[in-house]
Amino acid sequence: MRKLSLFSAIMLTACVTINIYFPAAAAEKAADEIIQDIQKNTPQQTEPKPKASLPDWQVSMYQLIDSAINMVVPPAQADQANLAIDSAEIRQLRAAMAGRFASLQPLYTLGYIGIQADGLLAVRDIDDIALKDRNQVNKLVAAENADRQSLYHAIANANGHPEWAAQIKSSFAGRWVSNAQPGWWYQSSGSWKQK
Repeated sequence: MRKLSLFSAIMLTACVTINIYFPAAAAEKAADEIIQDIQKNTPQQTEPKPKASLPDWQVSMYQLIDSAINMVVPPAQADQANLAIDSAEIRQLRAAMAGRFASLQPLYTLGYIGIQADGLLAVRDIDDIALKDRNQVNKLVAAENADRQSLYHAIANANGHPEWAAQIKSSFAGRWVSNAQPGWWYQSSGSWKQK
């Protein structure tokens, strides 16, 4: 009976369902590439996190179990998740956003605009902006937000999954803040904070 339950446990863990899932890590990588290109920043270097080490006996045990499972059911082969970010529409949107960035950068620096929690821009306090410039600032923010929304849909469509647009937007939201320059404002937990 004991052998039967061990065999059953191995068979249960060997059942593999391959789903088409949203590649969140690839979306964040793509977001960083696009944002840094728009802002003409050099890529940020992140230090790898140290891996927790296991005792040798546990490593050996896991390797033995893995080998046993692989003998019964061959491992599923999957390509590393990747997101297509090159299409005519995406290139056009990136170019428009890069061209607009020169006008937005001083507004970020002065604190007139900030990045909302959803990754879109907002005018933080319209009263701080000179009356003659308010209309232009509002137009820049509206144009940028429209292009960001279009970009998320274009990426989703380029990957054959239009239903991913909301998840791509969510991935970009955090990356806009991470790629923000010191002194820029962003929204967190409903309040504005300065990076």
